[in-house]
Amino acid sequence: MKKIIIALSLLVVAHPAFTAQETQPTVTLSEKNIDSLGIVQGKLIQATHIPVLYAPAKVLIPNNNDYVVSASQAGLINQLNAAIGDAVKKGDVLAQIDSPNLLSLQSNYLKAASAMQLANSAYQRDKSLAQDGIIAKRRVQETQSHFNAAEIDMKEAKRLLEIAGGDTHSQEKLNSHLTIRSPISGVVIERMAVVGTRIDMLTPLYRVANLHTLWLEIAVPQEHISEISLGDQVLIENTPLTADISLIGQSVNVEDQTVLVRAVINNAQEYIRVGQKLNVQIQKISKDRVFIVSNSAIAQHDGNAFVFVRNDTGFTITPITIVSKQDEKTIIRGAFTGNEIIAQKGAAVLKANWIGVGSAEQ
Repeated sequence: MKKIIIALSLLVVAHPAFTAQETQPTVTLSEKNIDSLGIVQGKLIQATHIPVLYAPAKVLIPNNNDYVVSASQAGLINQLNAAIGDAVKKGDVLAQIDSPNLLSLQSNYLKAASAMQLANSAYQRDKSLAQDGIIAKRRVQETQSHFNAAEIDMKEAKRLLEIAGGDTHSQEKLNSHLTIRSPISGVVIERMAVVGTRIDMLTPLYRVANLHTLWLEIAVPQEHISEISLGDQVLIENTPLTADISLIGQSVNVEDQTVLVRAVINNAQEYIRVGQKLNVQIQKISKDRVFIVSNSAIAQHDGNAFVFVRNDTGFTITPITIVSKQDEKTIIRGAFTGNEIIAQKGAAVLKANWIGVGSAEQ
């Protein structure tokens, strides 16, 4: 390495560190020497997001996409049609229950419907007789009042039967079989009942969820919460998925001093699962023009940072500001057009010759 640097020093115009008022120094190299020194060149890449931090997260179902399907009446479970993991459509039959209570509701409804029909017939008859002057109008008002009351009773009985899941279309046959249907299209997350058991009203049977939209609940250390904003992007480790931050909590967890940050993600079932714990990276949308480079492209000298920009005779030593650094990548800011070619690898060799290390070893 000593011989390479000494030889290179014969080709280099070396300059000391410079101020903003001075002309930017250069390192003069031929294309042949650039290749022989193992300097890798690459285009400067503009970045739209700035990495902020890594944090743990867990995958949850949004509250309005998560349903517990319960028995509307007490009875005996005769059949359960769905298993955990099954995809179901809205209206699909999940369970069949034999419910004596359903017989009472059907009987009340049929009685109320019959009474309403009878009251309606009486009202129509009296209204016709009153028009012919055969009976007084007071009699019509009484029968109309009876009809209105009977209609209200019928509607109440019908609604109670509908809530219970009974059939309001059958006007003849009583049936104790209660059908439980899925309220949404989704996936069965949990089964909470067993065939052959007697259950009470409102006993949970299934949990069904729509998984097209999921939440990531991220635990962010409270000292970093000021660096995060609504709309910032979240990258999920080992997946191509991205999510957007939709909520930043207003309280701190007493146990671990973290703040809840929630991100929303769509159509991610192929890569993540409900209940899964994973690592995420939060990135801010950059308001300034910044660029992403490898760590090996940056040289440090006298407390300042530089990159080496390709020119006609070699490289121009260009000062930069480091915005963010994570793993092997660094986000930088500087006086760039975005079309520059820089030394992505080999900055250490260029720095050594720039500050005169080569000549010092001769």
